[in-house]
Amino acid sequence: MVNRLSPGPDPLVSGRFPEAIRGRGYHRDTGYREAMREPLPADMFDELCPSSLNPIRFGDKWAPLVIRCLEHGPRRFSELRVPLNRVTPKVLTQSLRSLERDGLVKRTVYAQATPHVEYELTPLGRSMLEPMAVACAWAEGHWDELLDARESYDNAAHLDRAG
Repeated sequence: MVNRLSPGPDPLVSGRFPEAIRGRGYHRDTGYREAMREPLPADMFDELCPSSLNPIRFGDKWAPLVIRCLEHGPRRFSELRVPLNRVTPKVLTQSLRSLERDGLVKRTVYAQATPHVEYELTPLGRSMLEPMAVACAWAEGHWDELLDARESYDNAAHLDRAG
């Protein structure tokens, strides 16, 4: 009898990701030998996310959100679409291409039995995580001031057009 509580290799678990295979998301009967990643949460980016008020821009409007989605490893386009559901596929593609052109994202095409493409951060892209976190923390700390300034500006602009 095998004691499952004792540490040691599991003869049924092999491959590149044994620790992930023991966890959720891996299905032995599918023939798919790569461990499936934890899905990105659909509500990862609230509409009232501090990044929407951040006056410091990192690439285009959606680039920081794409970078955050890739923070914990490579993702497929369809995985990115879940938390970025407010972005059209065309605009997401443009953002990914722009990030790839800038050297922040690497696009890898896998021509296997089931071909697919994955996007991941390059070391240069990873170096963006810390400044983005600082900028988001700043925006969160100045949330009320930023909202008040925008509201005041929008009201003044509306009055200028009306009168």
